[in-house]
Amino acid sequence: MTVMRIATYNIHRCIGRDGKENYQRIADVLLEMNADVVALQEVTSGGEKGDMLAHLAGATGAEPIEGFTLIAAGAHYGNGLLIKPSVAAINRIDISVLGREPRGVIEAAFHLNHLHIRLLATHLGLGIRERHRQIRQLEEAVSASKADIDILLGDFNEWLSWSRPLSALNRRFNASRSLHPAPATFPAWKPLLKLDRLWVRPVDRLAALRTHATTLSRIASDHLPVVAEIIIDR
Repeated sequence: MTVMRIATYNIHRCIGRDGKENYQRIADVLLEMNADVVALQEVTSGGEKGDMLAHLAGATGAEPIEGFTLIAAGAHYGNGLLIKPSVAAINRIDISVLGREPRGVIEAAFHLNHLHIRLLATHLGLGIRERHRQIRQLEEAVSASKADIDILLGDFNEWLSWSRPLSALNRRFNASRSLHPAPATFPAWKPLLKLDRLWVRPVDRLAALRTHATTLSRIASDHLPVVAEIIIDR
């Protein structure tokens, strides 16, 4: 059986529990996970302090894909992907809401074992109405997919585990609490909230889903990573 490891990780600009910005500490967490694809949130590129995304890509041997949504302190800021499989296509979808922080989705398509895999990575807004609108856009994107396997992942900023927007996504992915568990990820040192999530369709492709909770990951960022094992070839 061939299994692909996918992860989502809000790295909090590489600022850890100690208040220090440390690129290598996040890189070490990524090396611990050894994922084929990692969706990153709150990542930067360029700027006076160096290219965070390029550093993490170089440390893990992955290709960096930018999905930045704004410029802050001279650096691009937003989403990113670290991906090891060869990418067939990349699309960036704007899901920003007027008057709120710009938000986006990275859509990546790749092929493994003759299967077309489509991945959507995002970081949703802080406002309730904002997220409702963004999730409706994600639903539309998922429903239009013709891929063999669809993956949706990122930081959804939903504090209520079974809110109306999350329930809509669960229905879209034919998910249930038992088949798509959502582990608590925030704060990393004592997780209480299920902010970071991952869905797979067809649901039986999901072999396992867990947080990556280690001594290092509990201090490297304010979120724990979520890691999934996805069945590619039975």
